[in-house]
Amino acid sequence: MTHRFRYKIILVLLIIAVAAFFRLNNLKSARPGLYPDEAMNGSNAIVANQTRDYNVFYSENNGREGLFINLQALSIKQFGNQPWALRGVSAVIGILTVLGLYFLARELFGWQIGAISSFLLAISFWHVNFSRIGFRAIMVPFILVYVFYFLWRGLRRSHFQDFFWAGIFMGLGFYTYTSFRAAPIILILILANYWLFIKKDYSRTEYLHARNRLLAGFAMLFLVTFFVALPIGVYLLKNPGQFMTQGHLSVFGQEEPLRELAQSVVRTLGMFTFSGDYNPRHNIPGAPMLGWPIAILFGLGFIKELVHWLRRKHGHLSPVHTLLFVWFFAALLPGFLSTQAPHALRAVGVIPVAMIFAARGLWWIFHSLEDWEAVSRPWDKNKRYFLGPIVALVALLGAFGIYEYNRYFKVWASSPETKSAFSEEYSKIAGKINALPDSTKKYVIVKSGEIEAYGLPIKAQTVMFLTNTVTPADQRAKNLIYLTDIRAKTFRFDSKGVIFEIK
Repeated sequence: MTHRFRYKIILVLLIIAVAAFFRLNNLKSARPGLYPDEAMNGSNAIVANQTRDYNVFYSENNGREGLFINLQALSIKQFGNQPWALRGVSAVIGILTVLGLYFLARELFGWQIGAISSFLLAISFWHVNFSRIGFRAIMVPFILVYVFYFLWRGLRRSHFQDFFWAGIFMGLGFYTYTSFRAAPIILILILANYWLFIKKDYSRTEYLHARNRLLAGFAMLFLVTFFVALPIGVYLLKNPGQFMTQGHLSVFGQEEPLRELAQSVVRTLGMFTFSGDYNPRHNIPGAPMLGWPIAILFGLGFIKELVHWLRRKHGHLSPVHTLLFVWFFAALLPGFLSTQAPHALRAVGVIPVAMIFAARGLWWIFHSLEDWEAVSRPWDKNKRYFLGPIVALVALLGAFGIYEYNRYFKVWASSPETKSAFSEEYSKIAGKINALPDSTKKYVIVKSGEIEAYGLPIKAQTVMFLTNTVTPADQRAKNLIYLTDIRAKTFRFDSKGVIFEIK
């Protein structure tokens, strides 16, 4: 093992340690409450564990793909019905995404960009936040990073096992989150661009050989994807109404769809550097999704790489840059089409490529400093790297980490808006119920809502999960009765019972 290889391993381990710290630090108590959408996953997971029926799709709460919920079921089986058991799955997925981005960016641009982009992802408020919430959307960047890593290895090496693994991850992506459905667009455009690339740059004999290998590789990828995704595809064909359950939130469901679309595109593109998601579960309300130091680097890297891509220096569009820009805009499509833009959750798949752009911007600055020092210190021309720029780069990245830590753990996590956004009052009700003996009759009155699951409004799920009373049998065992506010008007209560209200 060479010294350089050993140093790279140490560097990657340090980055993973930073990612783990940001995602696991105080996970049990840093965020109060449990939002009902998170709890709904937990309730499904509890039932799945009891019935051993792990579904590819769960129809409650507007319908959700099943892979993430099934992983949460395994976590609950091991650790119990705790909020951190749901969120810990997100944290692990987030850490693995950081590792995957290092591998991908290293394949595209070298280990330096791999290290910088993965470090920026490790500390990014946007990614850290969704790595600490029990939402299935966190799986989208994870899947995309590994799909494109194995895809690019396959394109460069023409190894069928790389296309096979790209197909495995691609197929699994359809079990994650609605936004992933834009991913096939990326694959098709990459195939078309790479086809033109080999046709332009290769000789006739080389082109025919490369074309055949490319076709065989993509045939392998699409075949594996098809069979892996087949179960959920069959389910959605049998239940087409669950394929798109929130059409009222689409720009095309509005009176002036083109106007809504234009506004949504502007707001979505502006969320990186100007004004981000206002939902306090997703962001510091209204703050740019990228902290200002990373936002500046992102803007610099994006413009620089866009100019390079459009110049067509070799007479064709660079396949690497085509991957980056097609990924960027395709991942934003769910945000473009939403009336709720800017929507950080629906655009979560864009985070890794945004970090690559930021890393490219920082690397360009680093090289500029290195060139400047070479001019100012001509007697050191034989040195490969100059100490000054390296120290500056490390110090800058460290400062970025402190800044993002403060944004998440100090500013956002301690905000009263955040506590309210995660339904802290519902968790307190669950705590009071758990403190009562099973012999005490307990009533939970839930205000009626449009969306129901297990016969009750979704807002009841926080109490149901935290008290482990999802099924009727569990409710009877704990002497707990759930009632809607409408039914409660005619219900005869035990005078010795304790009543709780979920408003």
